[in-house]
Amino acid sequence: MKHVSWILALVVGLAIGFTSRSALTGAGRPTAPPSAAAAAQRPVRPQEDPRAVYRAALDDSPTRGPAAALVTIVESSDFECPFCKRVGPTLKQLDEAFPGKLRWSFKHNPLPFHQRALPAALAAEAAREQKGDAGFWAMHDRLFESAPALDDAALEQADTAVGLDLARFRAALTSKAAEPRIRRDQAMATALGASATPAFFINGRKLSGAQPFENFRALVEEELRKAEALVAAGTPPAEIYAQVMQGAATAPVMVNVPGAAPGAPTPPSQPAAPPPSPYRMVTVRGDDPVRGPADAKLTVVLFSDFQCPYCGRVEPTLKQLEEAFKGQVRVVWKQQPLPMHPNAMPAALASEAAREQGKFWPFHDLLFQNQQALSQADLERAAVAAKLDLRRFKASLAGPVGKARIEQDQQLAAQVGASGTPNMFFNCRQVVGAIPFEAMKPIAEEELKKVDALLAQGKKRGPDLYERACNANLAAAPAQAAAPAAAPSPGKAVDVPLRADDPIKGNLKAPVTVVVFSDFQCPFCSRVEPTLKQVEQAYGPKVRIAWKHKPLPFHPNAMPAALAAEAAREQGKFWQMHDKMFAAQQELSPAAYERWARELGLDLARFKAAQASDKLKARVQEDDQLGSRLGIDGTPTMAVNGELVVGAVPFETLKAVIDRKLSAPR
Repeated sequence: MKHVSWILALVVGLAIGFTSRSALTGAGRPTAPPSAAAAAQRPVRPQEDPRAVYRAALDDSPTRGPAAALVTIVESSDFECPFCKRVGPTLKQLDEAFPGKLRWSFKHNPLPFHQRALPAALAAEAAREQKGDAGFWAMHDRLFESAPALDDAALEQADTAVGLDLARFRAALTSKAAEPRIRRDQAMATALGASATPAFFINGRKLSGAQPFENFRALVEEELRKAEALVAAGTPPAEIYAQVMQGAATAPVMVNVPGAAPGAPTPPSQPAAPPPSPYRMVTVRGDDPVRGPADAKLTVVLFSDFQCPYCGRVEPTLKQLEEAFKGQVRVVWKQQPLPMHPNAMPAALASEAAREQGKFWPFHDLLFQNQQALSQADLERAAVAAKLDLRRFKASLAGPVGKARIEQDQQLAAQVGASGTPNMFFNCRQVVGAIPFEAMKPIAEEELKKVDALLAQGKKRGPDLYERACNANLAAAPAQAAAPAAAPSPGKAVDVPLRADDPIKGNLKAPVTVVVFSDFQCPFCSRVEPTLKQVEQAYGPKVRIAWKHKPLPFHPNAMPAALAAEAAREQGKFWQMHDKMFAAQQELSPAAYERWARELGLDLARFKAAQASDKLKARVQEDDQLGSRLGIDGTPTMAVNGELVVGAVPFETLKAVIDRKLSAPR
């Protein structure tokens, strides 16, 4: 029974960690509806608003840190949960990074499949009863140090270490007098949609799972800026949290979804639509890094990130799978460096440089052996350890080939719905997250049986077996779960009509027009902006750039930002507002739009009225629907004199297309 509980806890925790990270990534290429009418017929997919503020009341819960701290972090946790223990060092690192600025509060959420979680919670409350909040936190630290050993003897050892009266401690555990407090904490977590552990509310903003330090830091920095603005406006620091909690949500906040009117919230009670099909055609290039035989019965295509902790965790599981099914499994690597991981892209580029010397996998293993060491110096040391030609390695890092390959992988990831990492495809069957071997093995066995059935029909093993297995899986997938429409192929010719009042930069009579379908919240759109500025500088009057809106449905701030940009366009300041939005992409909010409007000298009353107008909403939707008709489902997508260029491509890629258009007969 304990073994089952452990596995269940692991699966739940991994799913939480993976899902929450995917939600912050922002990459993807969902299928866009061909028309507003079609969108209205699509099933609703409620999505939680990542910017929602929840009422995580402190009540009489244990707290530590200054009462006047600008940011309060409420943790909902379980002393037996391995992920709650694992996040502990990250929380200490966070406290050290923001000295004096954080206040912490603890809420109990002992999960029912953790048999010792409730006794441990009672022990922490017993310590608090005797020694106040200081006693609670001392016991809190002891319990997490001892976990998963939380039997009665371990609890009494912790009692002795904290210096409690043992008789009173035992009586408190026996009477369970603190259980109503603990159940109250659980009820709050459940009401706010945080029933799994750990979960955090950072000035009310939810962050679920044992996430990396960078994710905590980014959210704390964002909330600090808001709190500092409140202080500057006259709010005493000690009253910040109370003010933030005014009007905070008491249930999960859901946002716009395909088929719903922009700005209309989805009721939390509305059932979610069935998940998309787990089958996607994932192409494999001839020079992709591969382990295993070319005619393997099972090909696992892995989209991964060298800095992602969950990617590091899935590596030994995949090797275990290869050992369990020797000679039958092939692993194919695809690059998916997430924007939240600052060392992921440099590590990916370095691995591409190693691939060029035929040493991808040894270099890959060195990076995962120490994921905390991914600085430029660390990457060069790994290159030496992998016996690479260092001069050639450095030249490859500076060249365009590796970056272009990574961009291609990222575009494929967006097309097949692999926005988070690790994301695997077992013969084109999607498997998400760092699942344990016990969960991975049955999937592999099922896919191998399907291939055995194909071979039993008289077909031989060969290099095309992967494609045949994928086609069989796609053909057998339910009709309602068909794969998404294919993304537009780079090079495809399309006709993109421009309105007279479309936002345009550059010479109106330029021989080359680059039309950009973009989304203000999309991180890849932000990444392509410097490339477009390079184009302006390099080509001057030969190129003009036009903007088309393509707010993706899973970016809750994309449509409001588009409307704010349109409201600025009506006063002749589209590009100035555009620049401010991309310069502060993490700050998109109604307050930010108004602040930027004031900074740009806009008529604020006219700006607000325009934002709320149906006319501007119709303009944005017109652009969105035009993109859908052209087969443009993701952002950024550019049309260079009608030739599509998909993704945040490097300058060299865009330059090659522009040069070709300039040299073509007019």
